[in-house]
Amino acid sequence: MKVTPLDATTYAGSGLTIGSALTLSQWGVVAGIVTALLTLALNVWYTRQKNARERHLAEQQADLVKQQAHLADLAEREAVARLAALGLKP
Repeated sequence: MKVTPLDATTYAGSGLTIGSALTLSQWGVVAGIVTALLTLALNVWYTRQKNARERHLAEQQADLVKQQAHLADLAEREAVARLAALGLKP
C-alpha cells in the first residue's frame, strides 16, 4: 500500500494533535514506558547472547574432555604395543 502525500499529512497532523494534547506528566509516563520496553528488549538480547556463549563454551569443554580421553587411550595402547614388541606381557 502506497502512502499518498495527503495521507502523510493527515497522519502527521493527527500525531501532532495527540502530541500537543499530552501534558508534561503524561510525556514523562510515555518516556518511562519507552525506557522500560527498551530495557526489556536489551535484557532479552543480552541474555540470549550470554546463553549462546555459555552453550558454545560447554560444547568446547565437552570436546576437550573427549579428546583427552582419546589421547589417554592412545597412550595406553602405545604402552601395551611397546611392551608386546619387547616380548613382555602388560
